[in-house]
Amino acid sequence: MEHIDHILIVDDDREIRELVSAYLKKNGLRVTAVADGRQMRAFLEANAVDLIILDIMMPGDDGLVLSRELRAGRHKATPIVMLTARTDEMDRIIGLEMGADDYLAKPFSARELLARIKAVLRRTRMLPPNLQISEAGQLLRFGRWKLDTTARHLINADGTVIALSGAEYRLLRVFIDHPQRVLNRDQLLNLTQGRDAELFDRSIDLLVSRVRQRLGDDAREPTYIKTVRSEGYVFSMPVEIVEPR
Repeated sequence: MEHIDHILIVDDDREIRELVSAYLKKNGLRVTAVADGRQMRAFLEANAVDLIILDIMMPGDDGLVLSRELRAGRHKATPIVMLTARTDEMDRIIGLEMGADDYLAKPFSARELLARIKAVLRRTRMLPPNLQISEAGQLLRFGRWKLDTTARHLINADGTVIALSGAEYRLLRVFIDHPQRVLNRDQLLNLTQGRDAELFDRSIDLLVSRVRQRLGDDAREPTYIKTVRSEGYVFSMPVEIVEPR
C-alpha cells in the first residue's frame, strides 16, 4: 500500500487549522490538527507522523517550548515547520535554534505551506546526489568522532552516541564530504535545504553553531568547523572511511 504522509498541525487558531487541513487533505496528505501542546503530546503518545507544523504563538507551552521538547524526545527526527509572525525575526531565529527544519511567516498561503512541507519531507528522506558519496552502513571517522551514516548519529571516542536532527546531519555530511574546502552560506543552504539564501537568513549560522555544540567545538578556536572571514566555513579535519564491524 502506498504511504500517505501524515501531517500534524499544532495551532490554537481554529480557522487556520481548518483551512490548512482542508487544503492539505485536498492535495493528498493525511492531516491531524490539534490546538495546543497537551493535545499534541496525547496524540503523539500513540501515533507517528511524518511532519509537524508548529505555531510559535500559542497559550500555554508555545511552539519554541514544544520544538525543544520534541527534539529531546523520541520524535527528535520528525521534521518541524514552524509558523512565525512576519515581524518576529527573533522568533524565527530561536525556532531554528530549537531544531525547526524550516519556517514560514504569517500570513502565508496554503499553497506555499504545501511547497515547504514537500521540500522538507524530500530533503529529510534523501540526500542530494552530491552528498551520496559514502556507501550505506559506513562509519566516517574524523578526529575523535565517527559518523554512522545509517543511524545518522555521532559516536565519540568512548562510544557515547550523540543524536543529530535531520538538518544537523545533512550539514555535517556536506562538510565531511567536502573537507578542506571553503563553502559559503549560499552553497551550504542550497546543499542542505535545496533553496537559495534569503535576505538576513541566518539558518546556516545557527546550524553550524548547533553542529559545533554536538562536536564539542569551541566557536572561538574551533577544531572541526572553522570560520573563514567574509567567505564562509571550512571543515578542517581529515576524514576516513571505517568499515562497520
